[in-house]
Amino acid sequence: MLLSAQITSIYYISTLKFCNQFSDLEESFMECKKNCSKPIISKMNIPNIKEFLDDKVLQYNTGDFIEFDPISIPHLYSKKQDIEIASFLTATIAWGNRKMIIRNANRMMDLLDQSPFDFVMNHTNTDTKSFDGFVHRTFNAEDFRFFIHSLKNIYENYGGMESVFFNHKNKDSLQPAIHEFKNIFFSIEHSSRAKKHVGDPISGSAAKRINMMLRWLVRSDNKGVDFGIWKSITPAILSCPIDVHSGNVARKLGLLDRSINDAKAVKILDDNLRILDPNDPVKYDFALFGLGVFEGF
Repeated sequence: MLLSAQITSIYYISTLKFCNQFSDLEESFMECKKNCSKPIISKMNIPNIKEFLDDKVLQYNTGDFIEFDPISIPHLYSKKQDIEIASFLTATIAWGNRKMIIRNANRMMDLLDQSPFDFVMNHTNTDTKSFDGFVHRTFNAEDFRFFIHSLKNIYENYGGMESVFFNHKNKDSLQPAIHEFKNIFFSIEHSSRAKKHVGDPISGSAAKRINMMLRWLVRSDNKGVDFGIWKSITPAILSCPIDVHSGNVARKLGLLDRSINDAKAVKILDDNLRILDPNDPVKYDFALFGLGVFEGF
């Protein structure tokens, strides 16, 4: 991770190139929002916004990003199934303090004997007794046990996680696939409390954590952060995981005009990011997140 001083200096250099344009851009965005149908980004300003955000992607989409981010957990593994299970479980608890997320995700991997796929496929009820006492915010040992049982069901009966998402995507989006994944995931006996841990865009959720996991597993570039191990799915249909930081930055840049982070906001942001890069729109997650978290943009 870049040191705060380095982040600050890089921010001022890149922002000085942009700030002279920004007040005019902001006025243009406000005018566009009044008079244009969605997407709200003005075609006149696409080169300016794209240049600014592309620079930020280059700044934050680096190996330095990994160590202090939850994606560091699946980076412990090389086997495809280990990576995707570690990604899903880590993303599931990815809310709150990032140090706590990483610490508790590491503990989850320890409880899986650092062999997530082997544990999922071969565990017994006795094996999962060691989960007693595990808790991350509202995700507890009971939830953890169910998640392991359900993952086994998916690998045994549905061809694995990638197959579920591939079989239920449409040509433009993975959001319908998230809905079907949740239906399948909770098709075995479960407690009602467990369902809150998987978002559903059909119910209006931004499904931030699942969209983040999908970015990790589907995107592929030469930077080494995202894995790109789900080759059957194109990055062009990924959706940006919206949280308080990325959502606020997107609004300030005129990429999002909805005040709440929900499924409708995801669709608006998707439309605009796909204007900037139709083949890899979710690379801008690095830029939006970095600007919000590290630069207070």
